[in-house]
Parts: sequence; structure tokens; C-alpha cells
Amino acid sequence: MRTGDQVVQDLPWKWGVQGKIFIIGGLGYMFDAWDVALNGFLTPLLGTEFDLSTGERGLVATANLVGMAVGAVAWGTIADRVGRKKAFSLTLMIFALFSVLGALSPSWEIFLVLRFLAGVGLGGCIPVDYAIVSEFSPRKQRGRVLAAMDGWWPIGTTFAGLSATLLVPVSGNWRWMLALMVLPALLLFWVRRGVPESPLYLARMGREPEARAVIDDMVMRTGATPEPYEIPVVVPAAAASRKRGLAAGLEQLRMVWAFNPKVTGVAWSLFISVMVVYYAALAWMPSILRAQGMGEVAAFGSTTVMNAVGILGVVTAVLLVEVVGRKWVIGVAALLSAASLLVFSLVLGSPTAAIVMIAVFGFFSLVVIPVMYAYVSELYPTELRASGFGWASSSSRAVTGFVPLIFGSLLWPVLGLPLTFALMGVVVLGAVIFMAVAAPETRGRELDHIVTPEKPVLVAPDDTAVRG
Repeated sequence: MRTGDQVVQDLPWKWGVQGKIFIIGGLGYMFDAWDVALNGFLTPLLGTEFDLSTGERGLVATANLVGMAVGAVAWGTIADRVGRKKAFSLTLMIFALFSVLGALSPSWEIFLVLRFLAGVGLGGCIPVDYAIVSEFSPRKQRGRVLAAMDGWWPIGTTFAGLSATLLVPVSGNWRWMLALMVLPALLLFWVRRGVPESPLYLARMGREPEARAVIDDMVMRTGATPEPYEIPVVVPAAAASRKRGLAAGLEQLRMVWAFNPKVTGVAWSLFISVMVVYYAALAWMPSILRAQGMGEVAAFGSTTVMNAVGILGVVTAVLLVEVVGRKWVIGVAALLSAASLLVFSLVLGSPTAAIVMIAVFGFFSLVVIPVMYAYVSELYPTELRASGFGWASSSSRAVTGFVPLIFGSLLWPVLGLPLTFALMGVVVLGAVIFMAVAAPETRGRELDHIVTPEKPVLVAPDDTAVRG
């Protein structure tokens, strides 16, 4: 007899069932992108209004990204402990609240604190959204669905660019940029309340009646043939595993590394290297172009082109991910995105060539990132999926959070753009080689049966794992 997990992963894809989860989860991811991209537009505007130095301007993006690093860890752990559904809604509510307050900031210092707190809320969107979407997606379509999730990213960054460009002439424009983003986020928070809990999560928690109710409903709504299935019995949790707060987060971190150190090392190195390159460009591209003599509208518009072209990158990722596999797409596209940014720095004296290379970078970045997200979310078992993804995401947020500050105060002024981007490219190359030799391909594999743990894992009803 098959398990409930297997039934869910073999259901036919229906837009009214799994597609609804994909859209609602993707919209949350869109706001993550909108908010991160907005940092690049806020930096020069706040710098002018509050007369900030280059280093202080870097803190505008750093405060937000460090908050997201904290949020990715906290919410990934929360989602693995109390459920995807609760975390799914609360992340957006916290983000919206502190974004509204940020738009009303009377000083730069208060703005930084509020941007950090907004980041804590929004930082949970990626690990929580990817966990719930992956657990509802059929196995045959999972790679394309998770890659397509990243299609929401260039949509969000494009909205950020368009709103910033259109609001440049408006007095107090940076405040309106923040306020404009909050209204649809609040609407989405309300919609998310109707999303069911993940049946895979319910099964791992030992909540069999609830898991069966969700699975039976999905079977009926997708038109699949009903069949008997079993929900495997879980093992009672050890008392030592029942930790809360910071201790719970650290315990999840220990289990993520204990599960398979090589896999976690690959996940972290990919996230850090690829996202350092991407966030450095996203946070500083308007400032780099303004330093070349472009006006605000031209600089903002060129950056918007980079984000909009990324939509084509996501489409390409969706088409390739199930054909050539995750590892090949990540390896080739990651190196090409880093190389295109290096070429951009070498042709910066020619505005036309520079804008072309910005578009090329935007394309390849949004080929590699969605496939990387899909790949990492598949490497971990259900009881560690949100926290495993969350810790990998947090590692990159923690490092990239300081990149805007270091980039603006040290790398760009001291090393220059070509050498800075060349060094970043070398780091990406190292991560790709590590992935090639240390992690498996996940294409077409059943979730929870892709990577072998270093030690036996017993799943506990409070959704922790007890090591044998």
C-alpha cells in the first residue's frame, strides 16, 4: 500500500488546486523581490535627503538584508515546528506593519531599525513559501513549478523599478515607494488565511486525521482515482528535542548539518556565492550608473531593464530544469551571470554596451536562482525542508547583508569594479565545482528519498528529528 506522501506527489496538476498554492505562495515571494530591489532605489534618495556618506548609504540595504537573514532562520524553524500555514500568513503581516512605519520614519537611524524589522518578517517568505509549494506539487512537475516560483522575483523587482522611476519627481518619493508596496501585501495576507496546511507536514506531525482530510480533498478536486493509502506511524519525540526559541533554531541548525554535511555545505556555498553577486548588483547598480553620469530616471530605468529581462531567464529555467537537470543549469548559468557582470564593468564607458550587459546579467541571474532554490528545497527531507532552506538562505542573507556596506566603502573604491566582480566570479566557480562533486542530481526523484542521511532519522510528532 502506498503512503499519503506518494499519493500527493503523484496527483495530476490542476490550477484550481496546486496552482492556487503556487500563485498565493508566489505573490509573497514577489513582495520579497520588490522589497529587496527597492533597496537599490532607496539608497541614493535617502543619501541625498539625510546627507549620508557612501558607507552610511550601504547600511540602507544592509539593515534590510540582515533582518531577512534573521527572519529566514527564525521562520524556517517556526514553519518546521508549528506548521507552514501559520508562518505563511504571519511573515507578510509583520513585513507590512514595519514597512508602513518605515515610510513614516523621521530620521535615518529609525528608518534602519524599521527596515531591519520589516526584513525579519519578509525573510521568512522564501523558505516558508518554497516548503509549502514543493510539498503540494506533483513529483513530475515539481522542478518546473519550483523554478517557475522564481518568475515572481523579476515581476516584483520590475514593480519596484517602475514605481521608483515613476515616483522620482514626487516630493518625499522614497516614502511613497514604501507605502505603495504595503497595500497589496495586506490584501495577500488576508487571502493566505484560506491556504490548507501541508499534508506532508501534518503526516510528519502525527496528525493523521487532518492529513487524510487534506489528501482526500486534493484527490477529489484533482479528479484522481481514490485509492487506499497509509500514513506511517511516527516515533514519540525525545524530551531533549522539545526546545523552543533560540534553542530550537540552533537545534534545527545542528540537525541540518548532521543530516548530511556535504549537502548542506553545497547548499550554503551556492546560496552565498550566487546571491553575493546578485545582491551586490541589485543594491548598487543605480548608484554605479549615476556615478557614470546618468540621471536618476535613466539609472533607475536601466536597472528596471535588468529586472524585467529576468522574466525571460525564469522562463528559460522552467524549460530546461526537467530536461538537462538542476546541476547543469545551475553550473552553466551561475558562471555566465558572474562573467557578464565582469564584462559590464569593462565596457562601462559605453552606455549602450553597459546596458546590454546589464540585461544579459539579469537574464542569467534569473536562470540560475530559481533552479538553485528548487534544487536546495529538494535536498532536504520534509522535517528539515523549511529550516534547511531557511538556514541556507540565511547564510547568504547574513553575508550579502554586509556586501552593500563593504562594496561601497572598500571593494568598489579600492579595488575597482572589474577586480571586484572578478573575485566574486572566482567564488562562484568554487561553489559550482563543489556542487558537481558533492551533491546528487534531484530531477525526477521522490521527495524524502533523494539524499541519504549520515545517521538514521526518526521523525518526531513535534517535527524535530531524533538521531540514531
